[in-house]
Amino acid sequence: MTIEGRENLAIPGPTGVLEAIAHEAEGTAQPLYAIVCHPHPLYGGTLDNKVVYTLARALQTSGVAALRFNFRGVGASAGSYDEGAGETRDAAAVADFGAARWPGRRLILAGFSFGAFVALRLALARDTARLITVAPPVGRFDFSELRAPACPWLVVQGDADDVVDPNAVIAWVMRQDPKPELRVVPGVGHFFHGHLAELRDAVIETLRSG
Repeated sequence: MTIEGRENLAIPGPTGVLEAIAHEAEGTAQPLYAIVCHPHPLYGGTLDNKVVYTLARALQTSGVAALRFNFRGVGASAGSYDEGAGETRDAAAVADFGAARWPGRRLILAGFSFGAFVALRLALARDTARLITVAPPVGRFDFSELRAPACPWLVVQGDADDVVDPNAVIAWVMRQDPKPELRVVPGVGHFFHGHLAELRDAVIETLRSG
């Protein structure tokens, strides 16, 4: 079903079908497509999370086609939670689907919370044009063997995050080489309640910067 540039999809994944929604680029399409990874599957994370939706819409309105999808075991997606390893394979399958749907376009990886952890893992495994991570769960997952990717990278973090320690995220960012672009949003909690427009604007600005 297609509604206002959106299409519901069933994408073949490593353990069965993955539920997804495609957002076709608005305006002049850039030679890019994106996948957007959602928060933790065991704590209510789905493709309908409002931060995930905001990321997809910011990409779409910037001329970048986007896919948001449910990890294994979430919604209509087959399988069960796999502590990030299987979810990274899910994201890779969705990226492969996007490459076939939009041939010749380069990949942008985006993710929120647990999805940011998955997006970073995948960015280190394949050619990526840009990485966008929102509230990466430093201290909750093992980032010790993850390094900075070779692509431009945006980290957006609220300084009043009640789930992820913002000081730990900032310290982790400062240790990266090369360092990502860091946007610390004052007074913002983990889920960006009341501040989604600031998140949207940060993503649009980084995409416009080239």
